Amino acid sequence: MKLTTITQVSVDGVLQGNGPSKTERTAGFERDGWAIGHFDSQAMAFVDQVYQRADAFLFGRWTYDFFAGYWGVMDPGSGPIADALNTRPKYVASNTLTEPRWADTTVLSGDVAAAIADLKAKPGGELQVHGSGNLIRWLLDNRLVDEITLLVCPVVVGQGTRLFPDSGPDIALDLVESRAYPKGITVQVYRPAGRPQYAK
Repeated sequence: MKLTTITQVSVDGVLQGNGPSKTERTAGFERDGWAIGHFDSQAMAFVDQVYQRADAFLFGRWTYDFFAGYWGVMDPGSGPIADALNTRPKYVASNTLTEPRWADTTVLSGDVAAAIADLKAKPGGELQVHGSGNLIRWLLDNRLVDEITLLVCPVVVGQGTRLFPDSGPDIALDLVESRAYPKGITVQVYRPAGRPQYAK
């Protein structure tokens, strides 16, 4: 399977609090919900299609708990995203989760890199990672990402956790696809292509 990451980010790279969140507010982040209003019907149709093409999903612990509490309690037929999430295998990278509450969930602990490499070696289309910023950064550090999809919302949030840290691995990217939607969301799909070339 190809490991793909799908992330909503602001123009300044923030992924924290893209939707309204009491948890974020409790933690002191008051600029949540910045993606609201930018998803027109075309952009939502793209997101629905992305979820539908997943063979399995991989999550970090925080995103897993959030998705399980929101999407995991929806009835069959609630929509393409819920149906995809509730009918396909889910994997969560965690050394603390012992009893996952969402059906068809497997916990990956211990040597997570080896476990993910084993998943990638299985036949199939896509192993998708949504949200899960800490996990994505770790996957990039370990060169496990095959494709990066960024849904860039037309807003500068100015604070909050960013997808790419101030100090991290350097990665050259090949642009695979780019598109724009009426309310300003742009989608860029990249494939990692080794290290960048620098001036000498």
